[in-house]
Amino acid sequence: MMNSIGIYYAYWTREWDADFHPYIDKVADLGFDVLEINAGTAARMTPAERRELRSHAADRGITLTYCIGLAPDCDIASPETQVAQRGEACLNQISTAVGEMGGGKVGGILYGAWPMTLPAGDTDRRPYLERSISIMRRAARVAADHNVIFNLEVVNRFEQFLMNTCAEGIDYLNAVGAKNVRLLLDTFHMNIEEDFIEEAILRAGDHLGHFHIGENNRMPPGYGSIPWTRIAAALRKIGYTGDVVMEPFVQPGGQVGADIRVYRDLSAGLDLDSEARKALHFMRGVLK
Repeated sequence: MMNSIGIYYAYWTREWDADFHPYIDKVADLGFDVLEINAGTAARMTPAERRELRSHAADRGITLTYCIGLAPDCDIASPETQVAQRGEACLNQISTAVGEMGGGKVGGILYGAWPMTLPAGDTDRRPYLERSISIMRRAARVAADHNVIFNLEVVNRFEQFLMNTCAEGIDYLNAVGAKNVRLLLDTFHMNIEEDFIEEAILRAGDHLGHFHIGENNRMPPGYGSIPWTRIAAALRKIGYTGDVVMEPFVQPGGQVGADIRVYRDLSAGLDLDSEARKALHFMRGVLK
């Protein structure tokens, strides 16, 4: 099984907005194939800045993928029409920007706001799902026009309420009915929500468009209790040949630390570059 392996830039940062150029060079030097960046930042760049970033990545042999969680004022599941409309406009802006960079994969919490809980007093998710699905159908058509695939990330109950399991994600995909809307599964979230991680991967099957990896404690692979060999076996069984992107969060502070709830300095005493290289070699051995 040949998977390109990547890493999320925010492993090294404390703020979501960043200059991605140094991270292109860093991950290329470390031996990665993919750098995942903030889709919102890319969407706010000028066309010239996007062309420069795309060219730099191509020169270093790095594929760019994109990730975002919609802000609360851009929640496509919101009962407030203006908020939902801003969310749709945000998705369309991202699709246009990524299209200018050659298209590609946009993942994350695209179906609602992040982080978000079911509002107090509400017990029925269906109206939120219906609004989200309705807008996602339209946004998916715009994405397809720009050669963009939306990979919807299934996350744990403490970060979102619309889909917490692979089965719920598949139900959402079936309701949207768009070929360019797929699932993003993440080992950290599956470890919380799924009865059996391997069974969730097998259930995803051809719906799986992107795969995030991280330990149960959000450390790089190899520093926790995630069953990597069984996960790799499940990925092989469904014939998954897509990207595998590690998403460790280890540093407190800044907006990243606040949003991810990093209160302990998991990076203390570690060289982040060395640990990333070690995790890369570990995963290449597991996924071979």
